[in-house]
Parts: sequence; structure tokens; C-alpha cells
Amino acid sequence: MQDEVLILGGGVAGCAAAIALARKGRSVTLIEREPTPRHKVCGEFLSGEALEDLHALGIDVAALGAVPIHNVRLAAARRAAEAPLPFAAASLTRKALDTAMTAEAVAAGVRVERGRSVQSLSRTTEGAWWATLDDGTSREAPTAFLATGKHDLRGHTRPKDPEQWVAFKLYFRLSAAQYADLGDASELMLFPGGYGGIQPVEGGIANLCWVIQGRHLARVGHRWENLLEKMKRDCPHLAMRLEGAESLIAKPIAITHIPYGYIRRSTDEGLYCIGDQAAVIPSFTGDGISIALHTARCAVAAYVAGEPATAFQPRLRSALVAQMRLAEVAADGLNNAFARAILPFCLRVWPGVMRVTAKLTRVTQPSAAAPQMVVN
Repeated sequence: MQDEVLILGGGVAGCAAAIALARKGRSVTLIEREPTPRHKVCGEFLSGEALEDLHALGIDVAALGAVPIHNVRLAAARRAAEAPLPFAAASLTRKALDTAMTAEAVAAGVRVERGRSVQSLSRTTEGAWWATLDDGTSREAPTAFLATGKHDLRGHTRPKDPEQWVAFKLYFRLSAAQYADLGDASELMLFPGGYGGIQPVEGGIANLCWVIQGRHLARVGHRWENLLEKMKRDCPHLAMRLEGAESLIAKPIAITHIPYGYIRRSTDEGLYCIGDQAAVIPSFTGDGISIALHTARCAVAAYVAGEPATAFQPRLRSALVAQMRLAEVAADGLNNAFARAILPFCLRVWPGVMRVTAKLTRVTQPSAAAPQMVVN
């Protein structure tokens, strides 16, 4: 029996779309290349809108151990500035979130196939979508949702990343004093050629995630250890945070060639592109998970309403473009040497600009009645 919808990718966007479609009575098959949920290169920040979308999907992030985030802190050189966030937020590892969302998809009736890699996706002469898997078998459906995250599928690639961005992620157990000082903040740290973020996640540990332009990585011999040491020299605040810290994984999780600023302009009939396959916002905004959930929700609504993918995709782009471009401008400013030097000083004088920036770079705003995360 052929399903109505084939979803390629079992991350946040793919699972969110699968859950919503199944609850609306659609038959759905979701294919994910990883055999089990795992840690991913992700800042793991859940904004107000993300919390609202997850609540609607039945995901209780507080029960999963999510840490409430109330403040944003910016550090460059030896200065730091802090401001309260203008919305509720939390932090949760992607492994925990993806595990919960996959379980919710199965409970909703989605046919989930894990550990299966899609080699190609093409249209049949009848207009259906035909996915060929790594073992030579295939899956077919009239409609497909492309949700493969930062990994492109052959034949459906995005433009190359001119800056050759590389992202890294490590988990640390900070010293008791540094963990207490980090508190309920998400910290953004600036250094030449990139930026990084550190914030608490469940289990009393901290997530350090950073991105660097390829040419700056080349200057340290393409060695992440050298890069981390240079980052600590360039940003003493980071060195302070990691003093006495225990790394919980031997080497970072990494991903290359991230096309920041990309927004998909068009698509083929019957192919809805969501998550990073729809738009890739600069990481510093913390809006990646929110975009994944938002685009999945919008695509499901369009599909159920009978809006063709070819009409939905450019409409989605129009809705996202203003915030995406603003985020790009802000990211370019963070990579400017003069801005790095004066920004922390300016923010001490006017910390409210951080609240304004955090609010304006949201893709959409959570509703006034958005659920607040309560931790027992």
C-alpha cells in the first residue's frame, strides 16, 4: 500500500511534519539515515516559538530535563554584557529532543524507517516521488517532504557556501564555580572569523558550539585543538569558562559548508522543503530549531489546505526573508574586527539593544498565550 506522504529526514523538521500529518489522518513514511538519535552540531536553544510548537506537538521539554534560559550574554575580548531575553526560552540536547519526537511520531502512527539512507529522489512518469534507498529498494508517494537538514540529497542540492563555514560542538562538565556563574544564560562569544555559544543543557553539563570560516581554520592547520586554544586567547571569557572543565567527548562533532543565509526560492510539484532545506539562518540567532518547527508547521498547513508546493515555497520565502536578511547583517557585524572591539563596551551602556536584536531576528513571534516552561 502506497503512503500519501514520504518524509526524508527524521530530525526536528521531519518529525514535526510527520506527527502533524499523521494526526490529520494522513498515511506517512519517514526515512532517517541514522539508526538511532544522536548528538548533532546544534546550539540546542529553544526560543519561545519553538516551545510553543513543541507543546502543540505534545513534547514536554521540562519532563525531558530542559534547562530554562532567561538571559543572553555577549562576550568579546575581556568585556561581557548581559540582558534578559524578551521571550521564554530553554535548552535541551538534540539527542533528547529527537528521541522524544521520534517516539511521538511512532505513537501518532507514522511508519518510521531508521538506518536507511536515501540515495536519490526523482519523479515517476505518473508524477509521484520515488526514493531509492541504500539497499536498492525504493519508496513511493504522491507527495514528499524534504527535511534532510544541512545534508543535501543528490539532485536537490543548495548553492555552495562561499565562506566554507565549519561548525564544531563539544560537551563539557564545567567547574562548579563556572557552571554557577553561567547560570541561566546563553552566552555568545566573538573571535576573529567566527563566533561560539555556550549554555547549560540537561544533566548539569554545558554545550559549546562554534562556527569558523574555512580560511581561519586553515591558519591553525585545520586542527580543532589549535582553533580552540586560539579562541580562548582571543576571548578570555571563554578561557575562564573552560578553566577546570572536563570534556565529555574525545573530539568535536563537526559539519562543513553551511550555506548561511540560504532561502529556497522554488521547488518541484509535490515536494515541500522544510527546515534547513528551506532556510539556513546564522547560528548566533538561536533560531535554527524554531525555523525547523515553523517551516514544518507551515508546510503541513499548506498541504492539508491543498496549496501546491510550487506556490507554498515562494510564499514561505517571502515570509522569512526580512528576518533572515537582518540576521545576516547582524552576523556580518559580529565578524567585523572594529565591531568586536567596541560592541561589548556599547552594550554596557545600552544592553537593551541585545533584547531588540534577539526579538527582531525571530522568524515569528510566540503568541501572548505561549506556554511557559515550568520546571519542578
